Amino acid sequence: MTSAPAIELRSFTNLDAVRGDLLDVYAEVRAPLLHLANYAVNAFGERLDRHGAEDGFQALLAYEGEHPVGYAYGNRIEDGDRYWQRTDPTPRAEYTAQAAVALKEIGVRPAWRGIGLARRIHDAFLSTRDEPYVTLMVNEAAGDGKVHALYRSWGYEDLGYSQPSPASPRLTVMIRSVA
Repeated sequence: MTSAPAIELRSFTNLDAVRGDLLDVYAEVRAPLLHLANYAVNAFGERLDRHGAEDGFQALLAYEGEHPVGYAYGNRIEDGDRYWQRTDPTPRAEYTAQAAVALKEIGVRPAWRGIGLARRIHDAFLSTRDEPYVTLMVNEAAGDGKVHALYRSWGYEDLGYSQPSPASPRLTVMIRSVA
């Protein structure tokens, strides 16, 4: 009897080392949405480049052999960061008094979904962070509400709303303790 290759998680703080893998996985994960300006691969690449240059950038990728199958990435945000400035209502000082980590993207290729890989990537990403809070934005319509519900099951609470760009849908800002 043979078994499937193990999935290995690898962490990176240099975007150049994994930019191509992130773009490849993103394109498959978001394939049904790529026709929308905000989700186009080139729009994602621009956001990725900006985020990769920000303080505390980290990407965590899952590989089966040398094939990337999932990812999460984020960076540190401080009080006054545009992330917080675009959140309505203004977050309580409890959340912004210290740096937080913004989980900017998480995704798993369709063939690897349903095995707990997204949660494994998420938890491994957070295990290396020293910020007290993690925040993310979710489109409440994603997966007919299932993605929002999933993040709630992981301990996230709704904090407010944001529309990061004119092409972006209105997103729900969520937060939880890193620990």
